[in-house]
Amino acid sequence: MATRRERKTRETEISLLLDTAPEKPASDIDVDCGFIGHMLTLLAHHGRWSLVIRGRGDEADDHHLVEDLALLLGSALLEEAKTVSRSRYGWCALPMDGTLVLAAVDISGRGSYTGDLPFPVAVCRGFDLELIDEFFRSLAREAKMTIHLRALAVDNSHHLAEAAFKGLGRAFRQALEGEEGEPSSKGAWL
Repeated sequence: MATRRERKTRETEISLLLDTAPEKPASDIDVDCGFIGHMLTLLAHHGRWSLVIRGRGDEADDHHLVEDLALLLGSALLEEAKTVSRSRYGWCALPMDGTLVLAAVDISGRGSYTGDLPFPVAVCRGFDLELIDEFFRSLAREAKMTIHLRALAVDNSHHLAEAAFKGLGRAFRQALEGEEGEPSSKGAWL
């Protein structure tokens, strides 16, 4: 079952539809910021999700749009995690040419992001790369999930961003897959 989220403020207008267990995964993402749109497409593809997003931000910069996209996606992920059988933990070591990123997820009920993504340059095609950490921090907080992303090798900023989103998608896929037994010794999901 898909989860729908919408947000309309003076800074952004976003609608999102997420299904983490679709019969046929597909993404259709149309946002004002091409870079984050590309990254979300990678996240959905490697997570094997169906993800539809329409998003517009204000003229200030990409910050409001990126943060609000993460808030909506995190909220939808939290709802999806409640409706699907899951194993709780997921991880991936993802190589992209000279870049290697370790991504790990815990559907813990506690939103936390720990990142070590040392971008060699501050901007990639006009996109402020400090917004990548802002995105993951907001996503983890809203989804109430623990996310770790660590670069083990870096050849360029674009590969680092792509590896982080692809690796996280694969870690989410693993964490959201069904598994027999209790995912926690506490006897509770969240």
